[in-house]
Order: sequence, then structure tokens, then C-alpha cells
Amino acid sequence: MQVDLRNQVAVVTGGAQGIGRAIVEQLAANGAAVAIVDVEHDAAELTACEVSASGALVASFDADVSDSAQVLDATDRIVKQLGPITILVNNAGINTRRDRRPIHEYAREDWDKILSTDLTGVFVTSQSVVPIMLARGGGRIVNIASIAGLVPLRHQSAFVAAKAGVINLTRSMACELGSRRILVNCVAPGSTLTRGTEALFYGSNGAYTEKAASLVSHIPLGRPGRPEEIAAAVLFLVAPEASYINGAVLTVDGGWTAGFARDW
Repeated sequence: MQVDLRNQVAVVTGGAQGIGRAIVEQLAANGAAVAIVDVEHDAAELTACEVSASGALVASFDADVSDSAQVLDATDRIVKQLGPITILVNNAGINTRRDRRPIHEYAREDWDKILSTDLTGVFVTSQSVVPIMLARGGGRIVNIASIAGLVPLRHQSAFVAAKAGVINLTRSMACELGSRRILVNCVAPGSTLTRGTEALFYGSNGAYTEKAASLVSHIPLGRPGRPEEIAAAVLFLVAPEASYINGAVLTVDGGWTAGFARDW
């Protein structure tokens, strides 16, 4: 898909790798100047360098999205270097790294970290960027949630709560900002094959593990998504042609939630 994003300045949080990197690549390939905001300095620098090799304008900026001071500083530097921000993709997010547990055994440390990044990070970054969009006369915001915000998943209480919050925060922002020409929408990916999830989906011989095969059996398309497929949904929502879409939740999950099974 090709759209005209020339003269647009896009910010992608968590854009160094995975879905975020795919979004950076899509936006840059369609003419936008792109700022990667990420805590992973080296990975963000590498992505910016590699994507820029095609002739695109891509730069990286260090910031923890849960820290208001860092985000405000990064926003100021982005505007000075690239110009007023017109597109914001709130993609930065994490999930539990240790064994997943029921709520009565869930670590408070994990709860606080996930909520601060996945939900508060969307609030903090949006609060920093929206005034710039208002001054310019409009913009586009896409928040990356998850199907975990739409259907209950066991043993992931913080992630589920955060992503459900992102979905309703998106709707609230859309109601508040739509009349000011800022369109706010949400993409809810299903299981997506990134470097971080590869160990879950593939065994040493390249076949699905037993656990992954069970998960994939509930997806009508029979496979996990690819980062570029999530990025294509984001590109659609920020395209000039998507000018009457506001407050939508675009599910990109291969049909998983159409026939959701309680085993997952």
C-alpha cells in the first residue's frame, strides 16, 4: 500500500525493533520523516541508520515513555530537528518476562512496570504531542493495544488491564480531539511473530512447539501475524484517505477474536 505522507513528521515510540520497527519502515517508505523514541539506544540508532539508508529521514531519540520529563525533552528535540509532529504512534509496550501467574500470585513489580509503560506511557506521550498538533491544526494518533484488551487472557492481569485501558483511552481521546481535527484510533494485534515471541512459536527444527500449535489452532488463518501486517494497519489509519475514521479499534489478529477460545 502506498500513501502520501510527504511533509509529515511521525513519532513512533518503541520503534527500535519488532512491530515498532515495521511501523517506522512503512511510514518512512511513504514519505514521512520519522522519529524513533525508545529506551534501547543502540537498537534505535541502528534502526534509524538502516532505514535512513534508503533515503528516508529517520532519527532516534532516547526516552522512557513513562517519564514525563524525558518525553517532553525528546518531543522538544524532535520538533527542533524534524519539525512539528503530525503523526504519533504509541507503540511502546512490555509484558511479563517471568513466569505468568494468577492475580493472587502476580508480582506487584511487574504490575507497576507494565502499567507505567503500556498505559501511562500512552497518556504521557499523547499529553506531550497533542498541543503541537493542536497548534498546527490537526494530526493523527494511533495507539497500539492488543487483543488482550478485548478478550480475557489468564495469568496476564497487568497486560490485559493496560491494553483494555489503552482501548478506552483511545475512544476518550477520539471524543475529545476529533472536533479539533486530531483523529485517534487504535490497532489491536493478535499474536505476532517478532524476535521477542519467536522462541514461543518455533522449536529448534523450525516447527511450531506444542504450546504454539495449540494457540495457532484457534486462529482461523493458522499462523501468527507478521510485524509488517500490523504496520500496514497503522499506515492505513494515518493515510490522508482515512479522514473519517475516529475512535476505531482495528483488530489485526487473523480472526482469532472472531471465534475466541477460552483456552487462550
